[in-house]
Amino acid sequence: MQASLKSATNTHPFQFQWEFSKLPEFISKTPKFTPRKALTLTTNSFRTSINYEPEEGLNKGPKPVGLKKLPVVVRGSGRVSRYFWDGKGLQLVSVDGGASSFGLDFDDGFRKLLRICSLAFRDFFLPKQVSENYMNYVKWKFLHRVFSSALQVLATQAMFRAIGIGYSRSLPAAAALNWVLKDGLGRFCRCIYTASLASAFDTNLKRVRFSTSVLFSLSIGVELLTPVFPKYFLLLASIANIAKQISLACYLATGSAVHRSFAVADNLGEVSAKAQIQTVCFDNLGLMIAASFNMLLKNNQRLQAGLPFVVYPIFSAIDLFGIYQGLKHVHLQTITKDRLEIILDKWIESGHVPSPAEVSKEESVDFLWSKGKELCPIRIGCLNPKCQIPKSSMTVMQSLTDEDYYFMCMEIFSKGLTGNEQLGILLCLREGASVTDVIMGLLQACYVRKALRLSSWWEKMVGATDASDLILKDKEWFKLIEDSKRCAQGNLSMLNEQISALGWAAKNILLNTQEQARYTFLDD
Repeated sequence: MQASLKSATNTHPFQFQWEFSKLPEFISKTPKFTPRKALTLTTNSFRTSINYEPEEGLNKGPKPVGLKKLPVVVRGSGRVSRYFWDGKGLQLVSVDGGASSFGLDFDDGFRKLLRICSLAFRDFFLPKQVSENYMNYVKWKFLHRVFSSALQVLATQAMFRAIGIGYSRSLPAAAALNWVLKDGLGRFCRCIYTASLASAFDTNLKRVRFSTSVLFSLSIGVELLTPVFPKYFLLLASIANIAKQISLACYLATGSAVHRSFAVADNLGEVSAKAQIQTVCFDNLGLMIAASFNMLLKNNQRLQAGLPFVVYPIFSAIDLFGIYQGLKHVHLQTITKDRLEIILDKWIESGHVPSPAEVSKEESVDFLWSKGKELCPIRIGCLNPKCQIPKSSMTVMQSLTDEDYYFMCMEIFSKGLTGNEQLGILLCLREGASVTDVIMGLLQACYVRKALRLSSWWEKMVGATDASDLILKDKEWFKLIEDSKRCAQGNLSMLNEQISALGWAAKNILLNTQEQARYTFLDD
């Protein structure tokens, strides 16, 4: 039986022998690098100027007579002016209607006033140069912050009500002590959480942020229960505050990365400042909504007490939906193991590297992700002696040389909560491995998985109950590794060129704590 892999730098397919049926050639032609229209030598195609207006609109105002137009236009404060030369000196003349027309034409003046107010609103809320997906993100952020803020107000009122019910005969100092204790416990747990998941804020940003948002929403529900169980105020409030502090830690840790993805003109400070303004304004709007509910029901204490339990499921669902949709419009340019795997699979399949926006659509946001979600997953790390290790792994390690900066083998692990065994591919990186070595190793692993999927072995794996029966023989595995390495070496240069051209930050590959494990080669 034969299987072939064709390299992009060699027109002759590689032939190797193994016992499975013939594999179809999944690299039928050299991947061609077709420049896209969105790619330019500058970053203009990725910028959105909030104050941009088409040049055709410059001729709407009165045309000065006897003046020579100069190709210089000045925009500012809601006005558009142009330089003219009268033979003796320069004149700056308004070309968007002029101030004089404002008082003569009510319709034109109203439109101008509306435009000035619109520009002022944009300048106040929005940065001037951001990526084109920024406005969609802000829209969903508005939905999230408004309803989240309204829920927080109702939850705080519920906690005050619980203190009044549970400690009606106690001193105010007792209630204050309980409040301080629950805040202290929350901050302590926040420190522990931040220290334990430091690398996950970079490698699994969207998933961690959405997971903690769900946790934050649940914490509000716990706070709403404090009036129902006033005797357990400290316990319930502490649990809720711990969840809130964890969510806040994640929000602060990931905020800079989210803002950097929009700051295409290195204006990270401006984007962060505008984000704070948006948050304050949106939160105040949510506060007004909660206050309006309380004013409408101020004469009916029973309805006022039951209001949070009615609006909580609705508001929390809208809140989480806004967060989920907003994260989809965050296109991170940093490369993690998961994003790099998506890039390589798309490149092998279609011959071009996907953009950050395309990868963002494929990237998982929900918190239900777990290892083994797909068949034959690729893992970066080291061999786990507690797991079942195929004998071929020993042979692979024995064949290592000083020139190798990674090795690849198959592993058997337990899948999810069911405990069923599954077969995967393990990529072990050596101490001192460069970014190129990581990309090369993962590209080769993707080639191996692609070859296995196109063979009869894949059908056996889908219906297999014992993963150990699917382990390839040493000769078959080494032949597959050899041919996939040739393909990876032949296409690596073109791949790196496309990755850099599409704006990916390819200087570093962000790996989590387990993926950062390295082995050291000893030539005994």
